[in-house]
Amino acid sequence: MTFAAPAVLAVFCLAYALVFAEEKLALRKSKPVMVAAGLIWIIVAAGFAFDGRGPEVTAKIRQIVLEYAELLLFLLSAMSFVNALVERRLFEALRSRLTAAKVSVRGIFWLTGFGAFLLSPVADNLTTALIMGTVALAALGQQKKAIAITLVSIVVAANAGGAFSPFGDITTLMVWQQGKVAFFEFFDLFVPAAVNWLVPALLMSFFLPKSKIEGGGARIAVRKGGLFIAGLFLATIALTVILDHTLHLPPFLGMMTGLGILNLYGYFLHGWEARALANDDSRQPFNIFEIFAKIEWDTLLFFYGIMLCVGGLAAVGYLHGLSGLLYHDLGPTAANVAIGLLSAVVDNIPLTYAVLLMDPAMNHGQWLLVTLTAGVGGSLLSIGSAAGVALMGAGRGLYTFGSHLKWVWAVALGYAAAIGVHLWLNAALFVS
Repeated sequence: MTFAAPAVLAVFCLAYALVFAEEKLALRKSKPVMVAAGLIWIIVAAGFAFDGRGPEVTAKIRQIVLEYAELLLFLLSAMSFVNALVERRLFEALRSRLTAAKVSVRGIFWLTGFGAFLLSPVADNLTTALIMGTVALAALGQQKKAIAITLVSIVVAANAGGAFSPFGDITTLMVWQQGKVAFFEFFDLFVPAAVNWLVPALLMSFFLPKSKIEGGGARIAVRKGGLFIAGLFLATIALTVILDHTLHLPPFLGMMTGLGILNLYGYFLHGWEARALANDDSRQPFNIFEIFAKIEWDTLLFFYGIMLCVGGLAAVGYLHGLSGLLYHDLGPTAANVAIGLLSAVVDNIPLTYAVLLMDPAMNHGQWLLVTLTAGVGGSLLSIGSAAGVALMGAGRGLYTFGSHLKWVWAVALGYAAAIGVHLWLNAALFVS
């Protein structure tokens, strides 16, 4: 393995450099990591074959693919539901109601922040940030300072809200699917996650202008079936939790069952709208396959590539060495805090998956700690989370890396406060 290990690391670093340069190169992040995944496992297989351990490779790679398949099916269902709700204009209706009210700038700041924190555990933090970011941009107009501060708050709130729910972030979903934290145990992170957002939000609110915004705009109605689909989504989540808790079935099964019901309902909804819109060329009736076409396949394929890349690093021994350095030399608390800080620069998904593959001997409180830090650490920089990157695009020129960096001191105080609250409030969970 002496030749394989450095080669694997070199391929991984090159691929991740291209991921970092995604925006500048206009190269989708899934492309380099998919190629790297193939190259890494070819190198790993050659190294194992050279050591006379060739048959071990098949078992290792199949285990990773099985984990990815469960993640893929879960996300396929969740993304389909969210896309269907977007198509039914449920979120647009919410936005129109908020922007129609004549409220203060601070009112919009707190409404969008609370909305992001409460919506993110059900939807994902990326979708939530885009919805609430759109509301803020529409409501605040050209008030650049207010927009920048509000969008920072939304990013922090969306990431914090996603940290105490398996549905809120890919990292929490991975931790849940690996059985490290049970569904209802995530709610032990509710208070620390709330503190993570409220501390910087309170500090930033003092710098907001006290002016009011102009209300107005047409009221948007939810399209037919939108409320039913929202109810079905919640019922699907409930079914998933019940099946996991009572029959120990993997989460993807409940989600895919709900997706099947959505498909069936889509058949009837399409027929009803086809008749109702027979003489209307302005829009097409509901089509479930158009919903599937809008799924973030670049993101799903990125997960495939990154999980195999990290799995390759584990196969040649890098993660074993890193685990010893972090969790043995530094200790689990310092290591988990460092994971969160690192997630401000490196995507939290490979970091979390690497920790899961390391599988360090940690008590329940420490597994919750790394779930919290990996989820909220990305808020420290605008590039540290999908929510921040998305809002840099939506608020181009108004919300930038530099405008977020001005408030890193407040976000860092929230990060430290959340960790402190978790260590204090959930102290009993740190007893082995």
